Amino acid sequence: MGFGDLKTPVGLQHLSDFLVDKSYIKGFVQSQADIAVFEAISGPPSAGLYHALGWYNHIKSYEKQKVSLPGIKKALGKYGPADVEDTTRSGATDSKEDDDIDLFGSEEEEESEEAKKLREERLAQYESKKLKRPAIVAKSSTLLDVIPWDDETDTAKLEECVRSIQADGLVWGFSKLVPVAYDIKKLQIQCVVEDVKVGTDMLEERITAFEDYVQSMDVATFNKI
Repeated sequence: MGFGDLKTPVGLQHLSDFLVDKSYIKGFVQSQADIAVFEAISGPPSAGLYHALGWYNHIKSYEKQKVSLPGIKKALGKYGPADVEDTTRSGATDSKEDDDIDLFGSEEEEESEEAKKLREERLAQYESKKLKRPAIVAKSSTLLDVIPWDDETDTAKLEECVRSIQADGLVWGFSKLVPVAYDIKKLQIQCVVEDVKVGTDMLEERITAFEDYVQSMDVATFNKI
């Protein structure tokens, strides 16, 4: 049992596959299990491993509160899919933490051929379902405020410049002009983005690059879809 070495691409791929249909490492709330796995990763997973990356960013937000999360932190090898060998040498059993202790005091018996066959069949069924399951793409709806320099700025040209920005995972929506002050009107424009492909920092950098028309850009609203 385990993810393998989570400092390698293979280990991170196992983690991302494991999180395809899960929000947390164990159970339905963040716990010490998530912290144990989080601390074994050297940095954020790549954008292509979006299940692992989404989980990583979520658990990172609890990093300062990790001691208050429920559960008992176990050895890393205690978490993950059963068909991945633990190569981190962290899977040793701690008698105080092992949830799988034989309550009757007997030693663990060797897995029977029948049980092994059943486990392999269930793993094969799970892998088959996972391959058929469509990937969930995290998206956000964002409303941007684009501020022109003054009341003489050509707002039609300003909007044309903003909409000329094209990127994979970016779709522009409705827009309107909103009075600000001194006859100045800001451009309020909505867009839908794929979170792993387009960020607000990128949008700000590219919009403010039209410096003849744009004074600044702010995020008015940001909602997950």
